[in-house]
Amino acid sequence: MGDSKTKKQLYTEVARVFIKLGVIGFGGPAVHIAMMEEEVVRKRNWLSPQHFLDLVGATNLIPGPNSTEMTMHCGYERAGRKGLLLAGVCFILPAVLITGFIAWAYQQYGKLPQVQPFLFGIKPAVLSIILMAMISLGRKAIKSLQLALIGLIALIAVLLGFNEILVFFSAGTLGILLHLIQSGRTINGVFPLPVFWIFLKIGSILYGSGYVLFAFLDAELVETGLLSKQALIDAIAVGQFTPGPVFSSATFIGWQLGGPGGAVAATIGIFLPSFVFVALLRPIIPILRRSLLMGAFLDTVNVVAIAVIGAVLFEMGSESINDWRTMLIAALGLIGIYFFPRLNSAIIVIGGALVGYLLSLI
Repeated sequence: MGDSKTKKQLYTEVARVFIKLGVIGFGGPAVHIAMMEEEVVRKRNWLSPQHFLDLVGATNLIPGPNSTEMTMHCGYERAGRKGLLLAGVCFILPAVLITGFIAWAYQQYGKLPQVQPFLFGIKPAVLSIILMAMISLGRKAIKSLQLALIGLIALIAVLLGFNEILVFFSAGTLGILLHLIQSGRTINGVFPLPVFWIFLKIGSILYGSGYVLFAFLDAELVETGLLSKQALIDAIAVGQFTPGPVFSSATFIGWQLGGPGGAVAATIGIFLPSFVFVALLRPIIPILRRSLLMGAFLDTVNVVAIAVIGAVLFEMGSESINDWRTMLIAALGLIGIYFFPRLNSAIIVIGGALVGYLLSLI
């Protein structure tokens, strides 16, 4: 969990890593996990590639924002329980503060800032980060032809629109069944509480990525008349163009429902279940890995996690790479990461934003 460093040094290290990821983490969960893998596995060796993969697979099986939960796991591995809390808070806080400021400005002026020229270059740039993480994790996840085939089927299923959680559990169960068959065994038997409760409920039952959040918000808030459709659309936009977890959109919506207190209530409500779930799940993962049956389940879930990242990469690429300029930005990002593997991902994101801005003027 640590080395010769003092606890204070470990806490400082955890805080720096996840504040940085919270600031530069544009693009959603797949990007966040890719950046995390680069920072905590390849650069710092906080945990092994296999253990990181197991954590990715496990977080996909519990409710809440996957990438935020991964920060908590990584923080625990480096600095214990306080590291878990510190990593989660540091990753969430930049997005919440930025979103809170935008929410205040939106309430005052009734419109969102013009950031599209910068987003133009960020999306193609982060595709290279996702691709390299997918290759790095895939080398560990694909342990056999059987797992490769399951991963390919999962990729096709997700691209065809099947629910990700259904794909995870179905593939994991298939992994157990195949293991049993191959081993010759058989199976035996001022704090607005209403806002807080709404978001606590969503945070407790929401599976998958933050993008699924908006369907829940539409049902809970728009259809009940608590929030306008336009405000929800603007909240989605805020979640997309701010760094960090997409769930920070809850801060924006909470502000619209109840001012600063509503923003705090919504933020705590949406993220609190993740801290609880990760704290409960963390001790179980090594036990699952030691079990042959659950090891087969985890191996299969891990390869499906890579397939889902591949599906996200394909979908983001389809949306983002649509002319020579976006192709150039993506290619430059990939070249930078391939030839300079220790290059900070922040440089890729910021560079993509600046090049995108300049090319958008042409």
